Order: sequence, then C-alpha cells, then structure tokens
Amino acid sequence: MTDKPKLSMLTLGGTIAMTAASAQGAVVPKLDAADLLATLPELEIDLVTHDFRQLPSPDIGFTDLAALAEKIEQEIADGATGIVVTQGTDTIEESSYFLDRTIGGDVPIVMTGAMRHPQQAGPDGPANLSAAMVVAADPQARGLGTVVVMSDEVHAARYVRKSHSTSTGAFTSPNAAPIGHIVEQELVLLSRPRPYEPLPRSPRLTETSIGMVHAALGDDGDWLRPFAEHTDGLVIAGFGGGHVPSRLVPLLAELAEAKPVVLASRTSSGPVLTRTYGYPGSEQDLLSRGLINAGFLDPFKARVLLHVLVSAGADRAEITRIFHDSGEISVS
Repeated sequence: MTDKPKLSMLTLGGTIAMTAASAQGAVVPKLDAADLLATLPELEIDLVTHDFRQLPSPDIGFTDLAALAEKIEQEIADGATGIVVTQGTDTIEESSYFLDRTIGGDVPIVMTGAMRHPQQAGPDGPANLSAAMVVAADPQARGLGTVVVMSDEVHAARYVRKSHSTSTGAFTSPNAAPIGHIVEQELVLLSRPRPYEPLPRSPRLTETSIGMVHAALGDDGDWLRPFAEHTDGLVIAGFGGGHVPSRLVPLLAELAEAKPVVLASRTSSGPVLTRTYGYPGSEQDLLSRGLINAGFLDPFKARVLLHVLVSAGADRAEITRIFHDSGEISVS
C-alpha cells in the first residue's frame, strides 16, 4: 500500500463559491472550502483546507497573489504533495501565470473555478474541483508548474486564456493546446511544458505600476503620455504581428528610453514578429527603437511578467533576456 496524496486546498472566492445575497438573486462569493467539498464524492486523499480569501476575481491583486504564493510555499514545506486553488475565472489566467513564474519546485499547483455558480442549472464547479484534485494527486503532474483545470482539460498557465464570457468551455490555450485531459477520473498527460527558473517576488510588488494599452484604429495617442507618466513600465498590445499607427512611434520611442515598454499582439494568438515589416510603426521599427518583444506571450501575461521583473529591480538587459526566453522568440 502507498500513502495517500497529501493535498492542500486554498479558496479565494469566485463564481465557484457564490450564492444569492438577496431576493433579487444576484450572487456574491460566500461559500467556504467545506461547502465546496460537500458537493464531491469521498476522496482518497489527505486534504487540508484554507479559506484564504473571499473575493470576486476582479478584486484579486498582487498583494493577494504574493500572500497566496507565500502560503503555498509554506504548505509545500509542511509536506503537501499537491496544491489546489479555487478562484474566480475572470483573472485566473493572470494569477496562474504569476504563481507559475514565482514558485519553484516540482509540487503541482492546480487552479480551478466555475463558469456557472451553484444556483444555476448544471453548475460546473463540482466537476472542475474534482478534476483539479485528480491532477494535483497524480505523480505525473509533478514538475508541470501551475496549471488550470477546467472542463476536464489541463492547461499550462503560460498558455491558458479565458476565451468566452459565459461558456463552460471558455478556457483555451490558443498558442498550444491542453497539455492533458481528465478521462474516467484519471489524468492523461499529453505534453509537458519546458520548466522555468522561479523569479523573485519583491516587497515592491504592491508599489509597482505597469500599464497596458491596446492599439486601436485611428488612435492619435494624445491620451497616452499622461497615462504613461504614472507607470513604471508599459505593455503595448499592437495590431497583428506587433504594429501601431505611425503617429504613435515618436512617443513610444521616447517612453522606451525612460522605462521598459513591451510590445505584444492584441490578437491573443501568434507571436510578435521580428523582421517581416519595415514601415513606420511596424514591429521592426518599434523594436529598433527599444521596445521589448513579448513573443508568444499575450498582453496580459506580458504585463504580469513585466510587473514581477520591474518590482524586483531587473535592468533592461535582464528584462529583455527573460522576455526573449519566456516568449519563445526565434533566434534564427
């Protein structure tokens, strides 16, 4: 006989934990870990639970994530062989990436939530939570880093996106695919992401401000300067392969001299190019003026990564190197 997996479950609120707060039926996060577990069959695991936060996911910030990462590391040090985190789905693609980049080791961190709250017909929370437990308890999941488990699919944190506002199949990995599936309550692992060395979490996380803006048709950029003045770094989500209106180029070049400015694509799939287009405002033009290529990282994950790096005091060369590696940028 083998010892049961020792899992720690941390709840942060979200749709999976919501119930009606008034006669009108609008829901708010109120259910705790015991309430969530009551919906599941008996589990063959040793489980410790922590009601860590009770928030809708738009209210989760870097202060919460830093505290969550510290608590997860404590649980791992105390012997947890797997971690399960429940939270709202609106920001799970960002919080999962933060944990993936700042927590080292082989213990799997599995995040899940729900698209339908418990008072709707066919709530998906119980099935998602059960699947997350399966993944966290499986030895195959060691070394995967942080993953998001929804609708019996396992998505790597670096790729996962919420691609629909209401569907239970909302979560996709546009630049890859699910790395695994839950089949008959077992993990079927299809691929294994390349591991990253963990990045430091600085006490300045809560003091750092990283802005994100999207290129838009006809944008003259008049509003950008006063916005950018209040940030420590900037992510520009450009058109297509990393393009902006030419009238924005002088300002972006000026900003890139003063602070790190990362160029991502607003398309949510595919990379920022490096050497295809050469007109003013093209990727070649912007990169030559000091903007940093996000590669395959979408703008939201690029912002998380830049926030971590800037708060830790990384210089431009280090930021560029880490983005080059994280964005899977071709060196040919």
